[in-house]
Amino acid sequence: MDYDTIKADAFGRSLRGVGLNLLVRDVPAECAFLNAVFGMRAHQVSADFAIVTYGAQAFQIHADRTYHSNPLLGLLPETPPRGAGIEIRLYDTDPDAAAARAENAGAVILQAPGDKPHGLRECYILCDNGYAWVPSRPL
Repeated sequence: MDYDTIKADAFGRSLRGVGLNLLVRDVPAECAFLNAVFGMRAHQVSADFAIVTYGAQAFQIHADRTYHSNPLLGLLPETPPRGAGIEIRLYDTDPDAAAARAENAGAVILQAPGDKPHGLRECYILCDNGYAWVPSRPL
């Protein structure tokens, strides 16, 4: 699929399985963070929307203002963290390298890289919008 040129209605019809859509204050800034720290690619970036790819997986980012008639808008906290209770896990992503890039980008490292009993080395990185990103690799 060509994420750079696909029209909104065709993209919507193509979605299957489980989807991820993050509401953010600043779409271009979140895309820049995801690229700098995790090497994600952003497509059709505007002030309101972006399609973001991580390997073969795609997800969406929307600006808060695009949810003017959505029931979730009233539930958004005024200040982060927004995503409390959800971990966005990025398997096969070097947590040590991601933590170093996140620190350089000014992100909050909630938990430094470490080896876990469930067989992964991982860390927790909080972006400016309050979402917890968890890069990990098998031990």
